[in-house]
Amino acid sequence: MKIYLLLLIVIVIGCSSNEDKAIVPLDNAVQIKPNQYGFVDNVLIATNKVVERNQTISDLLNPNGITFQEIYQLERNFKKVFDVRKIQKDKNYTLFFADDSTNKLEYFVYEEDPINYVVFDFSDSMHVYKGQKEITKIIKTASGVINNSLYQTLIDKELSPVIALKLSEVFAWQIDFYGIQKGDYFRVVYEAEYIDSQFVSTGRILAAQFNHQSNDFFGFYFDDEEDYFDEEGGSLRKAFLKAPLKFSRISSKFSNRRFHPILRIYRPHHGIDYAAPTGTPIQSVGDGTVLEARRKGGNGKYIKIRHNSTYTSAYLHLSKYGKGIKSGTKVKQGQIIGYVGSTGLSTGPHLDFRFYKNGTPINYLKMEFPPSKPLEEKYTSKYDSLKNHYWNQLEKEKIDSPDHLAKK
Repeated sequence: MKIYLLLLIVIVIGCSSNEDKAIVPLDNAVQIKPNQYGFVDNVLIATNKVVERNQTISDLLNPNGITFQEIYQLERNFKKVFDVRKIQKDKNYTLFFADDSTNKLEYFVYEEDPINYVVFDFSDSMHVYKGQKEITKIIKTASGVINNSLYQTLIDKELSPVIALKLSEVFAWQIDFYGIQKGDYFRVVYEAEYIDSQFVSTGRILAAQFNHQSNDFFGFYFDDEEDYFDEEGGSLRKAFLKAPLKFSRISSKFSNRRFHPILRIYRPHHGIDYAAPTGTPIQSVGDGTVLEARRKGGNGKYIKIRHNSTYTSAYLHLSKYGKGIKSGTKVKQGQIIGYVGSTGLSTGPHLDFRFYKNGTPINYLKMEFPPSKPLEEKYTSKYDSLKNHYWNQLEKEKIDSPDHLAKK
């Protein structure tokens, strides 16, 4: 009987205890969201700083509890993720410390730019990873009439000057942006990128009209082909030749550190060497204008050609120039502009070919130049619909400059 009463008391107490517990619905539970860097920081203390001149990763981490041995391991084990030698002056970084007696550094976040960041995670074992802040894209329109320069027009209208660079890339083959004139005008539909309601960059141009010397040029971005096309569906791009020589072999590739056979030192070689006999014809890889055709120091006899506002090519160590080639000469793709030689700093006959995008040398062998071809017929209907949509947006952007109206 006593055992029975004891069991009954336990059951009653257990039931009463369960009834007293509050059941919190999942919908009302407090959800802790990660911060903009992808981790939860509600129990961390954040300190925002800026990299000062000559500061290294050791200067940033060691005073905050990370040992030199740990920093060495970090540099060695995560170099492929991020090379800590690339930390730059004036870049923002944030230190996240534990909000307890240990005050341990849990995270170090380095911002490469307003969008991209690198997280050094010390919360458990060391880990490094890259990320991007969440970007909100807003479609905007803009227009302007050139009075002095495209760049100045954008500044005067409080628009990002990056739009000028992007327009020059869209119309690289149609317009020589070194030759735009007063009275030329543009309309553009583009993506403006924001982080936490703050403008950070200009995204892709979706549609544009550029009137140059009273001629209209249109460009519309089409996602399916990842390229720009005109109002008739024709590609705005032209292909470059695969190589400036028809028959040759590559003897040296583009490199940031190559041993120079004459100077006997390591230095960048931002070109591609094509080995070929003296006198082998050299072709221009694209249409353009000769900027220079002369002897220049270690380059020997060389030619520099501007293809458009974006791309330039150079041809070094020539034996002689092609017929009529001089500064200011217009050349066609495939035209013979010179012949292989060994002038300047050269150990034997070859062509040192160099290619530039916006003045910066790039590896021509790794460039993927889209072919110059019209839009595929299967996309015609979809493209026309998109084009008409953006065309209407362009037309809504009025050109109301007095100078422009006077020309009409």
